Amino acid sequence: MLNVYDVLKERGFIQQTTHEEELRDLLGKESVTFYIGFDPTADSLHIGHFLQIITMMHMQQAGHKPVILLGGGTAMVGDPSGKTDMRKMLTKEAIHNNADKFKKNFAKFLDFSDGKAIMSNNAEWLLELNYVNFLRDIGKHFSVNRMLTAEAYKSRLERGLTFLEFNYMLMQSYDFLELYKRYHCTLQMGGDDQWSNIINGVDLIRRVLNEQAYGMTFTLLTTSEGKKMGKTEKGALWLDSQKTSPYEFYQYWRNVDDADVEKCLSLLTFIPMEEVRQLGALKDVEINKAKEVLAFEVTNLVHGEEEAVKAQEAAKALFSHGSNMENVPSTEIDAKVVEEGVDFITLLTDIGFIPSRSEGNRLIKQGGLSIDGEKIEDTKFMITKGLFNEGKILIKKGKKTYHQIVLK
Repeated sequence: MLNVYDVLKERGFIQQTTHEEELRDLLGKESVTFYIGFDPTADSLHIGHFLQIITMMHMQQAGHKPVILLGGGTAMVGDPSGKTDMRKMLTKEAIHNNADKFKKNFAKFLDFSDGKAIMSNNAEWLLELNYVNFLRDIGKHFSVNRMLTAEAYKSRLERGLTFLEFNYMLMQSYDFLELYKRYHCTLQMGGDDQWSNIINGVDLIRRVLNEQAYGMTFTLLTTSEGKKMGKTEKGALWLDSQKTSPYEFYQYWRNVDDADVEKCLSLLTFIPMEEVRQLGALKDVEINKAKEVLAFEVTNLVHGEEEAVKAQEAAKALFSHGSNMENVPSTEIDAKVVEEGVDFITLLTDIGFIPSRSEGNRLIKQGGLSIDGEKIEDTKFMITKGLFNEGKILIKKGKKTYHQIVLK
């Protein structure tokens, strides 16, 4: 059986590790308890989290035990990693509600039966800490000079780093120490922006317990140009179907750049690497076959086969002139709204298809909006009932974004 370290390495996950040979050997000969932390700063997981979930799935399938650490305590402070400004402060109630929603998400991806995975929340220990004791017992092991060399802090010094955020590294390191004591958790994993926090946790366990722990970071989900992947016109690409519909989710992956297809297939699906390389090697029009495989597989993992099939059929209806438009995103409006005509841009703004009037004006001037295949060229165009065929019109934005408006 393949060592999971080699699987993660081949698929392009691993960026940095502590004690590489020792860790690889450990993962090949015994079941390792490991953890990844998730701060519940929003009410849904997003695609960046999904990369971490996929990693946990690979690990669990190889016989290792995941600990999902919900950051009910650390979210009160906010991780400065990768941020140019201080994070928005959340209430305890908001963090608690977000954490509850995270729990439901994780149950779809990992097996929690018979103790095969653990869900924990650092609010259990962080919110009850005595601050002076914490400084004496934990703070003494941290060098401020060394902390300031960490990328997470160094990049913020010019813009301003609060003392609140400066504590984050100590808190995350303490989490690792606590999980080591509770579950003999010996490995912390996370995105590569967490490297400084992870190695300080490894060091804290060595200093306090005189025990060996390990750290591993994996690649961040970025495009071939180095830009963070998973940003849409509406914001993040969410895993919650109420925030990003399965169709929108499918379309995002169907439309990735050609250069990113192989990387996404490798990181976000379980397709064997031989097939990944074959799909990634397709050129020109043929690469669209690989994109369809990518979109279906990722949507299937996140939303299930039924929703993936619906999204696939909707895409085919639009792009291959199929007949099943049932699953194309749509909005119902009262027929009375269009009796005397309604401003096109106002209607698109009201249903959330475009973010603003200025964006609507720009799109029309650039030929980027059409109704049932006819380009709209007048920024003052009015939508009337006569435009509707069997009570429906199909709006197209740019080359690939569609939306039905249905009269009721």
